[in-house]
Amino acid sequence: MKRIMLIVLDGLGDRPNKELGGKTALQAAFRPNLNFLASNGTNGLMSPVSHGLKVGSDTSHLSLIGYDPREFYSGRGPFEAMGLGMDVRPGDVAFRANFGTRENGIITDRRAGRIRDGNSELCSSINMEIDGTRFFVKEGVEHRAALVIRGSGLSDKITDSDPHITGKPAQEIMALDRSAEHTAHVLNQFLERSREILDSSDVNRRREERGEPRGNELLIRGAGMAPVLPPFGEKYGMKGACVVGIPMISGICQLVGMDVIKHPGATGTVDTDYSGKIRTAVKALKDHDFVLVNIKATDIAGHDGDPILKRDVLEKTDRAFGPLRDILGDTVIAITGDHSTPCSIKEHSGDSVPITFVTDGIRKDGVRFYDEISALKGELRITSNDTMNYLLGLSDRAEKYGA
Repeated sequence: MKRIMLIVLDGLGDRPNKELGGKTALQAAFRPNLNFLASNGTNGLMSPVSHGLKVGSDTSHLSLIGYDPREFYSGRGPFEAMGLGMDVRPGDVAFRANFGTRENGIITDRRAGRIRDGNSELCSSINMEIDGTRFFVKEGVEHRAALVIRGSGLSDKITDSDPHITGKPAQEIMALDRSAEHTAHVLNQFLERSREILDSSDVNRRREERGEPRGNELLIRGAGMAPVLPPFGEKYGMKGACVVGIPMISGICQLVGMDVIKHPGATGTVDTDYSGKIRTAVKALKDHDFVLVNIKATDIAGHDGDPILKRDVLEKTDRAFGPLRDILGDTVIAITGDHSTPCSIKEHSGDSVPITFVTDGIRKDGVRFYDEISALKGELRITSNDTMNYLLGLSDRAEKYGA
């Protein structure tokens, strides 16, 4: 049986960009290693979760490793919190969070200038207790954070405070059913108190003096309670690991029992150590059957609407892929995205993404280049729910379905 490496280039898919002469970032990138892998593999297009569906990284990653989000997903918050090392207990409600900038009651920047300095101090300043409910906030990468609330009678059936666009005020938390009325009430109290604390914090005073956006609003979204997922090892009979830079993905991996392998240079941003992550993943294959790699930088460039940066990130990623050529004899490699983040819209879309499966002895389909348009010539038209089936089959690990 062969080992498996699944490489997910976050937000990989793109649309034509004027700045790149009408090409996608992938088409414009110098990508000899990706093209080599595609030309020696089976290729096509993959729709995350379902055809045409606009998905998040959480639901798509669950689907890619074989956990149907329609059955197991309860919100991104628990994964984000667990990935940050937070203690998420049964009955807790967890949220994904951003530090944003609020001016005269209006959100002017949902990322507070991608704030990096003083985040830990901001988080610790708003840990508190209200009416028997405890609130725990912990910093993530750049402007990101997570919130966990603990108390009796809590529910995740609530709306977000994040308006998801600038130019609007933070939203009042609303209960989606009667069981969540208490949760909505205490959350609104917490957010009001946190605004007062953040407005007067020394961190934000210093940022204002430097002319930088303040992180004076905690925008929360993705409420959920931690789901119970079948352990990866029991589900597949494989020992799994992940090499990732963002807490949410490592949280998913922890929840299914994969080993989370830390690489010091894996930042979860565009300045990540691309080559180091791939070297670490290749090394992990020595004592793991399955390794998941996530590279977040492509998604960041897409959200920033910067096709030049996205092209450059893909070129750095491609250079890091050189060692993959040497492991095709005993490893099945799949390279794809978790969704599209076109630079032209700065947001996730329902567009499909290219996917290639490559290993020695595979049936080659004649595709020569790795990009969205060349993938149209490949034989595959699949969803992310099919990915593990292909990987198991190509690695001689699949069980027969039927007699």
